[in-house]
Amino acid sequence: MSKGKVVVLGSNATRIEIQGGDTGPTGQYLNETVVPMMALVGADYEVLLATPSGAKPYIDPASDAVQHFGGDEAAYRRGKDFFANDPSTNQGRTLRSVIEEGLDNYAGVFAPGGQGPVVDLMQDPDAGEILRHFHAAGKPTALLCHGPIVSISALPRAKEFREALIQGNRAEAAELAKGWQYAGYRMTVYSASEEKPIEDNILHGKLYFYMPKTLDLAGAKTTVGPDFEPYVIEDRELITGQNPRSDHPIAAALIAALNRNRARA
Repeated sequence: MSKGKVVVLGSNATRIEIQGGDTGPTGQYLNETVVPMMALVGADYEVLLATPSGAKPYIDPASDAVQHFGGDEAAYRRGKDFFANDPSTNQGRTLRSVIEEGLDNYAGVFAPGGQGPVVDLMQDPDAGEILRHFHAAGKPTALLCHGPIVSISALPRAKEFREALIQGNRAEAAELAKGWQYAGYRMTVYSASEEKPIEDNILHGKLYFYMPKTLDLAGAKTTVGPDFEPYVIEDRELITGQNPRSDHPIAAALIAALNRNRARA
């Protein structure tokens, strides 16, 4: 018997802006998507992957590697098979359709990372509506790696906030962030130093803004642990993980939070 349903917010982005007006390749990380989803299924929760367009997320090739599964070839193959073939990842659902179906039908929400969410989910009004619902209901909200930046979508003028960051207008961004639902929350997110290898080796350029400073500008209390080591923070309904290696710990924290909520219901 299912314990409840969890909606997974996926990204459709394939390119991200870099300084100088160019773009670089990006996407969603495979392990960050499938490891928590598979753990939820194993804990008797249903999962549903939805994106802005309804198309499946583009998996960043940098993440399509056994190293992101602890070097375990069998785990890597299981993850790839789950993403390719599991019904939960292949329903073609849009974020809007999930909202119209009724968010009360869901026990929790999860957003994995890769830089893709920094492009679309961060400023997507449907993602914002979903997060505002779960925040108001106090239901578990788990955001991994770059995923915590999706919390910005809860702002009524998230697109303008993001554009102000790209234009280097931090004062305007701070003004647009007033009243953010997650102000004062303790969070973690992919660090600026962890971003550097991607900038150097994949993007061949620098991002316009970095995740910890962006969340702090909006009002979060952001801390990061050692680079590329698991690190998870829980504050109220919000669970955030720093990087790809936080995939198993955030899954365990989310399942525990869902179980606690279910026990109280």
